[in-house]
Amino acid sequence: MGRCLGPAEQAQAKRIIGPALSGRILFFSNLSLPMPSPSPTEQPDTGGATPSAGTEPRALYIEDGLTVLIMAALALITLANVLARYFTNNSIAWTEEISVFLMIALALVAGSAAVARDRHIRIEYFAESGSGARRRFLARFGALMVALLFGTIAVLSVRVVWDDYRFEETSPGIGVPQWWYSVWLPIFSALITVRAIGLFIRRGKQPDVEFLPEHQP
Repeated sequence: MGRCLGPAEQAQAKRIIGPALSGRILFFSNLSLPMPSPSPTEQPDTGGATPSAGTEPRALYIEDGLTVLIMAALALITLANVLARYFTNNSIAWTEEISVFLMIALALVAGSAAVARDRHIRIEYFAESGSGARRRFLARFGALMVALLFGTIAVLSVRVVWDDYRFEETSPGIGVPQWWYSVWLPIFSALITVRAIGLFIRRGKQPDVEFLPEHQP
């Protein structure tokens, strides 16, 4: 069992413990606490500059949806033709004509998506060299030329569709009206034209500095 300290002993304990306790308090008060790290949602300071609106459209539902549908149809038609040849030693007559049409349609649809996303091939020595202003000019010039080319194709192919309809031409394979196929050329060409014009406008809104390598994603 412990005993209570007397008044003299308590005064002596205070003289011994007091300086040590105050020294520890002073030591912990001088410690600098670490600053909290910035949360992941905080954005770095960009010096007042605001990021540009994206370099591609927010949604390409038309092109992406058609690409999936066309590729699925191609896979099913090819599978059906393979099975028919395996079990009957004869191919389905209409599969080749439909497959050729779907592949052409797929090329045009994918071309539209590539234009919208600015993923077409280019000569990097010319397109990705020089100042930001030069790169911006070449990017807009390329988009404008694509719009001009496919706009011309869209206009001229309307006459082709009209001739196929007027003269009642039929396809060589299964004998369906030829305009069923040719009518999609002006439609997809017009779609590519619209995407190219949109790319031209978006590139015009971007500052020159974003075309330099250190500012590209």
